[in-house]
Amino acid sequence: MTPRPDTRAAPPSGLAAYAAVTAAYWAFMLTDGALRMLVLLHFHTLGFSPVQLAYLFVLYEVAGMATNLAAGWIAARFGLTSTLYAGLGLQVAALVALAQLDPGWQVTTSVVFVMGVQGLSGVAKDLAKMASKSAVKLLAPKEGDGLFRWVALLTGSKNAVKGLGFLLGAGLLATAGFTWATLAMAAVLAVILAAVLLAMPAGLPRGRKGAKFSEVFSKSANINWLSAARVFLFGARDVWFVVGIPIYFYAVLSDGSEASNRAAFFLIGTFMAVWIIFYGAIQASAPRLLKAADRSESDLIAAARTWAAVLALVPAVLAAAAMVAGAPALWLTVVLVVGLLVFGGLFAVNSSLHSYLILAFAKDERVTMDVGFYYMANAGGRLVGTVLSGLTYQLGGVPACLGTAAAMVALSALAAGRLSSGTGKEALS
Repeated sequence: MTPRPDTRAAPPSGLAAYAAVTAAYWAFMLTDGALRMLVLLHFHTLGFSPVQLAYLFVLYEVAGMATNLAAGWIAARFGLTSTLYAGLGLQVAALVALAQLDPGWQVTTSVVFVMGVQGLSGVAKDLAKMASKSAVKLLAPKEGDGLFRWVALLTGSKNAVKGLGFLLGAGLLATAGFTWATLAMAAVLAVILAAVLLAMPAGLPRGRKGAKFSEVFSKSANINWLSAARVFLFGARDVWFVVGIPIYFYAVLSDGSEASNRAAFFLIGTFMAVWIIFYGAIQASAPRLLKAADRSESDLIAAARTWAAVLALVPAVLAAAAMVAGAPALWLTVVLVVGLLVFGGLFAVNSSLHSYLILAFAKDERVTMDVGFYYMANAGGRLVGTVLSGLTYQLGGVPACLGTAAAMVALSALAAGRLSSGTGKEALS
């Protein structure tokens, strides 16, 4: 039999380990959000097309897929803390490398270099994320809605911090410039990594030598269908979030002058930050909003289907409004801001339900494997959304981005409809 993980944590040390993991994850996601905004806005001002901008993030998502598939095995083999440290260290290396970008390079050279660095950052992010989310399954209280509350708090607070990162990235680009911004973030994250290395308490499993890579692939139908729902859910978010909407706002806000660019950077960064922070706050509040303490797992599975169906209506309505407008307009911009905030709230509840269900479906003895597989699907959705964000905006503008998002959410709802409840009786494929 496969040995169970060595959790060994009494409640106090379990809480201390959870706090340390959360703090490290916050630090990482602050730089992750800032780095995305830095790269997007910096290269847009250099004249990159929407498709070229999307290419900059493609390897980031491809690396995320490969990393998540392997990260479950890595964490099972070498332990969760080692996996978390590796993620933080690789992000420091990625930031230092990006600071070496030479403005005199040709476009092709710049694109290839930034794609490579973004790929390294994608590996770093998913090592840190998989370790953090798996830790919650092992450390959270087993009674009541403890698991839902702990994972919602980690995920929601992480996204709020990432939102601050968007604002930080835009602000640093406008004030310090691209190179100094990346070096400053690398220095701060290196200090945090050193602190975590010294202060991490006991409470997380150290890994097992007999872990096999083949264990990564799940035989649980629920995990497979939930992973499919996750692909389409996050594809629907990134198809407008990565390139389309930021570039639309830039077109509305900037006339191309340096002063106008600086103002546009702050406003775009502020919107992206507010959206992510709002999304994170709703995520953290999801257990209370859904009254999860009084609901069964089967009730929450049904809720995942319903919330996805409602979410699909929002981008459909926004796409129709953009088609009616035909061109950028003040009223359309206001409608998009309000509508995308509504999308963010509904999306947060959907995402929080998914984050809870993957940990509820996963078994303690293979939690890192199941979480890694699930987040591979998450990265796959982001990859599809990233590519489609540049492509649909270049081909059909905001209406195409949002129409594609509506279709992808509908597919997510269909996949969630295949989830089943029951302990020990879920269908095996």
